[in-house]
Amino acid sequence: MDKAFIKGLRLIEALALSETPRGVTDLAAQLQFTKSNTHRLLTTLQAQGYVRQIPPHSTYELTTRIWELGSHVIRRMDLIKVARPAMLRLAEQTGETVHLSLLEDTDVVYVDKIESAHHIRAHTSVGSRAPAFAVATGKAMLCHMPDSYLERFTPHLRRYTDTTRATLAELREDIATARAQGYASVPLGEWRDGIAACACAILGRSGELVGAIGMSGPDSRVKRKQLKEYAVHVIDAARSISTALGYAPRG
Repeated sequence: MDKAFIKGLRLIEALALSETPRGVTDLAAQLQFTKSNTHRLLTTLQAQGYVRQIPPHSTYELTTRIWELGSHVIRRMDLIKVARPAMLRLAEQTGETVHLSLLEDTDVVYVDKIESAHHIRAHTSVGSRAPAFAVATGKAMLCHMPDSYLERFTPHLRRYTDTTRATLAELREDIATARAQGYASVPLGEWRDGIAACACAILGRSGELVGAIGMSGPDSRVKRKQLKEYAVHVIDAARSISTALGYAPRG
């Protein structure tokens, strides 16, 4: 058991429950820590952006960092609950695996899925990650990020398969195409060989990016024609989830 880590958590809890900023002596007395240990923990938390010092009396309070992290967890839980009906419908319409994904820096994280009933299917697991530039849900979400966001992929671009679009120019081209057609499509596996997929972004109340829903299956069964047909259902699923989250397109 890491005693320093536990002390740090207790300190965060004490600050979170305080209605006013707290001093080192006050916190040390409440938590029964030494003043030097309390000051060291506060300095570490301040360096990591979780705590700020309030002049002129050198008291401390939490920043909004904890709230930001908590809001991500709550949003994820809400998204999964709201998205389930549309995911089930999409799985029935396509007969293929359906994914719900979030964008985290240069990766997508799969937060929910419905497995295809086919013996041969696309294999992923909830909680796993994939490079956003090489999968359909990733490309769909990147459509709603500023163009400058794509530059952070430069050190990460690499070929996972013979068909990976592994240059920044190709990524920009794919995002432009996805924006024009309203969904992202990966007809030939870019992250895993033999997987075809399409996806569409999910938007929140203010039009902000929340996640993406997509379907995937073996390209031996999901040809380009089928992928285009399935895209209609994927777009409808994303629109349904976005509406349930409070999004209303302007005009």
